[in-house]
Amino acid sequence: KVVEYAHVLIKLLQDVLYDEDNAAWSDLLTFHIPVRDYFAKIGLELHIDEREGFAFLKQRDDEDSKLPRLVRRAPISYDVSLICVLMREILEEFDVKDVASRKCFVTAAELQEKIEILFKDSPNKVRLLERFDRTIQSAARLGFLKETDGGLNSGDMRYEVRRIIKAKINNAKLEEITRKLRQHAEPSLAEEPA
Repeated sequence: KVVEYAHVLIKLLQDVLYDEDNAAWSDLLTFHIPVRDYFAKIGLELHIDEREGFAFLKQRDDEDSKLPRLVRRAPISYDVSLICVLMREILEEFDVKDVASRKCFVTAAELQEKIEILFKDSPNKVRLLERFDRTIQSAARLGFLKETDGGLNSGDMRYEVRRIIKAKINNAKLEEITRKLRQHAEPSLAEEPA
């Protein structure tokens, strides 16, 4: 017999479950104990963040486990890491404001402007801006951005910053990435005029 929360299990196996999927979210909150128990039996942890409005699965990193990987780990490139740091900063600034909506939006032009400010005269800035559209698409495929509407060029594109980024790149990871990115952003002494 199929359990009444089977659709929740399937959605969680497919991707992050957001509270905007009202029926599945409601059933997840109702049946969170059997859902958590089900996934625990196959070596997966259920993470629910009611405040931020998302839930996802994480595979335990147990070296002794002989279980194959079910939850994929996607390596994040330098460029995507940079975009993620910028999006986290934008999301933090948004959350400080007292707004009625939990959804945070950013345009491609705003992200490009932040890159230009961060990298100033660094030669890295030119390379990053050349690959900008591909980087944005990679961040969207990883689930950190969701395209909402657009215009004729990338500067018109508007994205929702998905709150899962807070769980995938927590504060400790954010500080580590930010430190490394700032080192890359600063021109080396060799590049400075004598």
